[in-house]
Amino acid sequence: MAKITVIGSASMDLVVTSAKRPRAGETVLGDSFKTVPGGKGANQAVAAARLGAEVTMIGRVGDDSFGQVILNNLKANGIVADYVEPVTDMESGTAHIILAEGDNSIVFVKAANDLVTPDYVDRAAEVIQGSDIVLIQQEIPEETVVHVSDLCAKYGVPLILNPAPARPVPQSVIEKAAYITPNEHEALVLFGEEPLGEVLRRYPNKLIVTEGKKGVRYYDGSQEVVVPGYKVEAVDTTGAGDTFNGAFAVALAEGMSLSDSLDFANRAAALSVTKFGAQGGMPTRREVEGGSLR
Repeated sequence: MAKITVIGSASMDLVVTSAKRPRAGETVLGDSFKTVPGGKGANQAVAAARLGAEVTMIGRVGDDSFGQVILNNLKANGIVADYVEPVTDMESGTAHIILAEGDNSIVFVKAANDLVTPDYVDRAAEVIQGSDIVLIQQEIPEETVVHVSDLCAKYGVPLILNPAPARPVPQSVIEKAAYITPNEHEALVLFGEEPLGEVLRRYPNKLIVTEGKKGVRYYDGSQEVVVPGYKVEAVDTTGAGDTFNGAFAVALAEGMSLSDSLDFANRAAALSVTKFGAQGGMPTRREVEGGSLR
């Protein structure tokens, strides 16, 4: 069984659905409101666990009701949550999501996630060292992302950096990561106006740019490769990128080739958008391998 460690955010999603997205200064009527567990780190951990990996999560929650719900949800999905500790007198992170026309806008409040510090991560150094792959995102402090990249390099453990939300990434982290998985917007923040094709050539078999339903793009050392996505009826795209990254980590940890790993991740991501909630649509292994996608 693949051993994956996810270091990142664990939060509560506060989701409003509406037929229309409000403009600045505008009030619109919503259709529904729900609270569901989320956070990019927790989402990716759940995605990997549902696909059969042994997953350990490293993160923080508040000592509030949201924090308990988040912890219970991680454990219910079979994730080792020994290193997801509540912070006294601190609220849990929240993501405030507007879901309109099948797409989303999100405002994220880090709260307890800001206390996923290098010293805190060091408590789980043995877990990181024993991992087949480590997965990290950017809803935690930048210094922690840098520290994790150093640890993975020290221990020889492959690191997947999902640079979301978009912010500049130190060059040292880019060099030490085994894979970097930005979407088109995040790639622009990382690499500026340089043509994407040139950037891909600079990081062959490392830089994986996701393009939503179109699939993913990378350079294999001799040519640019597009691994196409799958057509589905989208209900909620909130967790698609997180599902992709969790599935990608599982496939790589199991020894699949890069192209097969990306196709596996595309299949999982496509299935994830067919149901409500960042985690609600995350598929099982049987669903991904079931052949229902074309």
